[in-house]
Amino acid sequence: MERSTGGVVWWGETGEFIQVNNTHCDGCGDCLRVCLGGCFALREGKAVVINLESCMECAACWYACEKGAVLYGLPKGGTGFATEYG
Repeated sequence: MERSTGGVVWWGETGEFIQVNNTHCDGCGDCLRVCLGGCFALREGKAVVINLESCMECAACWYACEKGAVLYGLPKGGTGFATEYG
């Protein structure tokens, strides 16, 4: 399945390749600030993944989390995206 929006094309199933370890999350919100896809929200003082369909698979959330709460793996089935820009 292929879908396109704003110059970005996603294909395949993304799966649940990003998770948040609540025991490490301190609710700083760094993952929310760096995520271009709007994949995170704060609930009860902790980050949660709310949507992976718009994930850019850039791993910025993983890099930004100094507490190591964001667990990032490769997308299920080797999915990814291609962009017309950059």
